Amino acid sequence: MDIADLLAPKGVVLRGGASSKRQALHVVAEAAAAALDVDQSRIFEALLERESLGSTGLGSGVAVPHARLKDVDRVTAVFVRLDSPVAYESVDDRPVDLLLALFAPPKDGAEHLRALAAVSRALRSPELREQLRQAQTADAIKALFVKDKAPATAA
Repeated sequence: MDIADLLAPKGVVLRGGASSKRQALHVVAEAAAAALDVDQSRIFEALLERESLGSTGLGSGVAVPHARLKDVDRVTAVFVRLDSPVAYESVDDRPVDLLLALFAPPKDGAEHLRALAAVSRALRSPELREQLRQAQTADAIKALFVKDKAPATAA
């Protein structure tokens, strides 16, 4: 599964302004609402409901919040980079600044799980995380996810 193919066309946001996990999820919901044309409050509530089951903070400054939304017809991703990391109850207790949120239709279990696995695998790469933190534009972020799906080459 290719992460670049999951990203919504307007689904990359480089933005600060969050000082808590809740505010970071608001930023994600706002980005997803704009990218998916879905009600922001519905997205936010779905994200909070999922977080109540356990934190989606993977560690190393990364979180993969996700939710099922009846308003989407396929698994779709939104990427948000915060200017300042926020406490997120991650497995390693490190604050989060990279959030790659996934949204799936309610009955799309297998595809949703494949997407979660692909995102988790990709974001384990210290090199990719650093490149995502250094990228200056949304297009540069998208290019990194396209690059990530290509076979590795010797440098």
